[in-house]
Amino acid sequence: MRAPQPHDLLWGMLPATLPDDAPAWAAQVLAHGQPVVVRRAVCDEGWVAVGVRGEGRAQRLGAQMRLADIRRQMSPETLRWQGASPWAALQALASVAPVLDASGLAWGPTGSVGYLLACGIASVHAASDLDLVVRAPQPLTRAKARELLDSLDCGPCRIDVQLETPTGAIALREWAGAARRVLLKSAVGARLVADPWNLLECAA
Repeated sequence: MRAPQPHDLLWGMLPATLPDDAPAWAAQVLAHGQPVVVRRAVCDEGWVAVGVRGEGRAQRLGAQMRLADIRRQMSPETLRWQGASPWAALQALASVAPVLDASGLAWGPTGSVGYLLACGIASVHAASDLDLVVRAPQPLTRAKARELLDSLDCGPCRIDVQLETPTGAIALREWAGAARRVLLKSAVGARLVADPWNLLECAA
């Protein structure tokens, strides 16, 4: 099993490992065997930062999970949807899949769509956006970013793409824009950088 990456879904977290002040709904989520989502934060050795999802945006809890408790792990790259659906977010996923597959980059759905596809829980509704992660281990030029964004902006709902670089994540929409610096999100926080693939700049 590879080391958990941001947006991965993990099964096996125990309710007893939640913080003492965790809300009751979070314990119920884990008791029902639902997965948690890997998030960005620094943890002690043997632990991984995760988010517990309940019903709606109001039910979100940051926590930590023991690596030893992981029973199953699923990455966004393994999730796809090709059937019919009344929800625009799933329609958008099916329509953009060929474009992203052709890019040669690893990618997958995250957020409510990824959660639905991974565990079948009704987390998508009519107003849901489509959140995607695209792995970009090598620099992606701004011109290529604009080309990719243009090809995705014709979907039936808003599509938000995070580019995952070796130093953290940036929004594709920002990297495709004109701003000289973009917001990089990493385990140690967020900062503005000019080159999100530059390990020296991002570590300074």
